[in-house]
Amino acid sequence: MAATPSITLNTGTKIPAIGLGAAPSVFTPEGVVQSEKWFLTAFKAGYRHFDTASFYRTEPQVGAALRASGIPREEVFVTTKLPPHHTKHVARSFDESLRNFGFNYVDLYLMHLPMTLEYPTGYNAPADLQEMFTAFKVVETPTFNQTWAELESLHSSGRARAIGVSNFSIKTLEQLFKSAKIVPAVNQVEMHPYLAQTELLEYCRKKGILVTAYSPTGKEPVRSDPTIVALAEKYKVTPTQIILAWHLARGVVAIPQSSNEGRQKENITLPTLSAEDVASVTALDRNERIVSKLGPDGKLFGWTAEQYGW
Repeated sequence: MAATPSITLNTGTKIPAIGLGAAPSVFTPEGVVQSEKWFLTAFKAGYRHFDTASFYRTEPQVGAALRASGIPREEVFVTTKLPPHHTKHVARSFDESLRNFGFNYVDLYLMHLPMTLEYPTGYNAPADLQEMFTAFKVVETPTFNQTWAELESLHSSGRARAIGVSNFSIKTLEQLFKSAKIVPAVNQVEMHPYLAQTELLEYCRKKGILVTAYSPTGKEPVRSDPTIVALAEKYKVTPTQIILAWHLARGVVAIPQSSNEGRQKENITLPTLSAEDVASVTALDRNERIVSKLGPDGKLFGWTAEQYGW
């Protein structure tokens, strides 16, 4: 089993190739509070990369777990994200995230989605998760080009040591490059064996953008795929370990989410797959979105597949 490697960003900073996704297991106030316990077990297991977001509401718990761990701040890579309803309030939202963590900087700050949303509740998203996903409208300004300029200012201040995007396609990246002065360090997207996104991965690689995979295992449908199961038997590991090893072989950072201490340890103890086995996993691609998929109205957060560039 290989130790978890690090990958160098276009800023020169190294990012651990496996991080812990810090969305709460249950999106309730209790679920958010409980997350601190499993963030702490992840620190003890050896994780040094945590990926959260303002939307997840777990920034305070990540900061508290880090302080409780006794690990120096500079030894941990922390990512958080600007929510789409804060694009008119970038500086305010970023400052709020820093206060939530109890930090004076973050290692990576991402634009969570390319569009701008407005809620009837204004700056604060609805507390109810269902309302968060339904009670909004999409507005035309600021555009993601304008929002990116705000992130560039944060990067210049030194408080966001790297900046990037999430849920961007080749189409939206091309639009971003029309005005961007800084190339995103990272593009975080849904990626797993059923959604290999090889063309996007190659495009980002050529541009010097690191791809991070969220929902990296594809959940149970992918973990139970016969090819994945057979490879798990071959390497004497779990299906999840096979899929995460596949990401590492492709030069992709993966951020699996687990509140189970045993699985947390497994997820950073990975085999090295042969080139042939990497190819067999990639061949499972069916361009199937399992998490960030369109609803019955043909939209996700108010945008169509065409707008996303899917």
